[in-house]
Amino acid sequence: MKFPEFDFPIRKSPRADFHDYGEGCYFITICTAGKRHYFGEIHDGEMIMTEIGNYAFEQLCSIEKHYKYCRILQSVVMPNHIHAIVYISSHLRDDGSYGYKDSAPTPLKRSPLSVVVGGFKQLVTKYARRKNLPFGWQPRYHDHIIRGSVDGDNIARYIENNVANWGDDCFN
Repeated sequence: MKFPEFDFPIRKSPRADFHDYGEGCYFITICTAGKRHYFGEIHDGEMIMTEIGNYAFEQLCSIEKHYKYCRILQSVVMPNHIHAIVYISSHLRDDGSYGYKDSAPTPLKRSPLSVVVGGFKQLVTKYARRKNLPFGWQPRYHDHIIRGSVDGDNIARYIENNVANWGDDCFN
């Protein structure tokens, strides 16, 4: 059986075409579908997490158990999004995959960063479905390649103060 050819528009990737998203530090933002407050609410300057918010936080803290080449250096779970500074190691194996000797290889068709983000999103989604919790992610995520210590310090400060600045946040 032959199928007619479809002429789909080619979507421009939001990723930088000059970077392979291998080794480096990245600031990522992952939003919930419709920016709904699935992860909790902020009251009196404190993030009060829901069950799914707590689970997402636990998974961020334990990400290197699943991806030995990845470290979450700093993160915050907000009512409708997550910010994190992600470090990806460049330990490249002989077979062309990323990782340490005791970790599963990362396919090169997807960048190591996208594998980590996709895996994290999948873990949280599966948990929500198992528990019958309403939940959904926005299809993509935002990343920023951290370029130097000044950039990294500014982002770290932003993450650290994110809950306190919720009233002025563009995601609020």
